[in-house]
Amino acid sequence: MSSILNISAYRFVALDDCQRLRERIHAHASGLGLRGTVLLAEEGINLFLAGPVQAVRDFVQWLRSDDRFADLNPKESLSDGVPFRRLKVKVKREIIRMNQPTIRPHQGRAPAVDAPTLARWLETGHDDQGRPVVTLDTRNAFEVDHGTFDGAIDWRLAKFSDFPKALQAHRDELVGKTVVSFCTGGIRCEKAALYLRECGLEHIYQLDGGILKYFELMGSRHFHGGCFVFDERQVLAADLQPLKT
Repeated sequence: MSSILNISAYRFVALDDCQRLRERIHAHASGLGLRGTVLLAEEGINLFLAGPVQAVRDFVQWLRSDDRFADLNPKESLSDGVPFRRLKVKVKREIIRMNQPTIRPHQGRAPAVDAPTLARWLETGHDDQGRPVVTLDTRNAFEVDHGTFDGAIDWRLAKFSDFPKALQAHRDELVGKTVVSFCTGGIRCEKAALYLRECGLEHIYQLDGGILKYFELMGSRHFHGGCFVFDERQVLAADLQPLKT
C-alpha cells in the first residue's frame, strides 16, 4: 500500500510577513521530514509537499492554526515514494507570475464551477442558461500535450505570463460563450478568470480545484490523457497515480 501522501494547495490571502513565515514553515516542515516546494508572496501561498501520511496531516493542521490559512483545502494523492528531492521554501513577487498588478485574487475571486457541474455542462454542450460552454486551458503547451479536456481551447502558451497577450489576440472568439478556465490545481485558472472578467467577458468561471480535483471527483470523464505535475511523478492518470507509458 502506498505510504506517501502528496498534497498541493494554494490560498490567495494578503501576507505581510513572508520572510518570517518562510522561516517558520521551513523549520516545521523540515522537522516533520517533508519535502517539496512552498512559495510565499504578498498575494498568498502555494505549496506542493510530500511525506509520511501522518506527518503531512500534522503539517496541514499546524498551518491551519494560522487564521489566514484556516480554510486551506489541499488536494491529495498517494505514492510509493517521495517525488521531491528536497524541501524548498521561497519568497517570490507572485506565487504564480502573471505580471498584471491589477489582478488581486485575495480581494475577491472569480465565480467557480465544481467538477460535477462542469461534467454535466460538457455532456450537453451548454450551461444551465443554454449558453455554449468552452473550456480554456491556461497551462503551458507542453503540459497540455500530456492531456486536456476534449475540445479545450489551447493557446500554446510558453509560460503563464503570456496569457494576457494571448487573450487580447483571441478575446472576440469567447464573446457570448460560457468560459471555464482550468489548470492543474486551480491557481493559474483563478488568476486567468479574473483577467478574463477584467477584459469585459461576462460568463467566466474557474474550475474549482483544477484538474486534480476533477480527477478525484469525476475520473477521466471528458478528459483525454493525463495531468502533468511538477515533480518526479511527471504525469498523473485520472486515478491520481503516475501514468504508465
